[in-house]
Amino acid sequence: MPEKILITGGAGFIGLHLAAELAARHDVTLLDDFSRGRRDALLDSLLERVTLVEHDLTTPIPDTLLPDDFDTVHHLAAVVGVVHSNEEPQRVLRTNLLSTVHVLDWFTGRPGMSGATFCFASSSEAYAGSVAAGLAALPTGEDVPLLVPDPEVPRSSYGFSKIAGELLCRTYAGVHGFALRMVRFHNVYGPRMGYEHVIPQFIERVIGGADPFSVYGADQTRAFCHVDDAVAALRALAALPTKETLLVNIGNDQEEVRMDDLARMVFETAGRRPRIAARPAPPLSPARRLPDLTRLRELTGYRPAVDLREGLRRTYAWYADDLASREAGR
Repeated sequence: MPEKILITGGAGFIGLHLAAELAARHDVTLLDDFSRGRRDALLDSLLERVTLVEHDLTTPIPDTLLPDDFDTVHHLAAVVGVVHSNEEPQRVLRTNLLSTVHVLDWFTGRPGMSGATFCFASSSEAYAGSVAAGLAALPTGEDVPLLVPDPEVPRSSYGFSKIAGELLCRTYAGVHGFALRMVRFHNVYGPRMGYEHVIPQFIERVIGGADPFSVYGADQTRAFCHVDDAVAALRALAALPTKETLLVNIGNDQEEVRMDDLARMVFETAGRRPRIAARPAPPLSPARRLPDLTRLRELTGYRPAVDLREGLRRTYAWYADDLASREAGR
């Protein structure tokens, strides 16, 4: 019998890739307000196999809007991205906190879902301040102290919203006893992730002919995880039978890369060779980010399947087509 699965933020980046993997075997409902999610060919191709419900999660979920017999709820809806955190910190905090409260209130108020699993999308930004303060080692595991080093910097809004989201989920699970999976995504990338993140921005600028090519924090390092790997890990964690609350990193610890070298890999994919101009890193941008995936491997046997060069090739191809379509539509 197919499982019934709800994905909030289901028209967004990870949400729709997750839906595409689940729709062939399960009964999938997508909940989105299209403030960030987009209507496009991938969503259209799924509409015959999924149910799409529109709702703004900054308001409570009406009692009759959704069924009350889901087996799994993936709460992915959020405002993400450094650009939004820097420019709209109030919106980031308001949206991310209210949406989590409203989904948890709805989830725990449905007697028919007393045995359901709740999956919350957190982020490596939750512990970024701990690494900067020297309270967490690298690679970074899940069980580290969390802090907000500078609440006056707008970028802190996103990390704080995820710290608070984790605490909300733990508190509700403690009271109501549901199975909880909290996943800290680490630099997930791939087709259809928007233009507010570093890899799409590199692709857009190299296609636009930028030369010199500015790289902010050129000596910083990251380990990027292709969305197909992130979805595979999330599905494996959601399927675990334990009722225990789990907090697990999801990412790729195999290919840590400097930002200037990442730019060169994008240049190679594009067949171009602009000159790199190193610029200062943005405020609160961590010098290094690398997850410890020991817990994920022990629980699921996870290994990243998409290496960075292949992932960049797939991502570049999608964005090249998308940018060409946008240009043709002007």
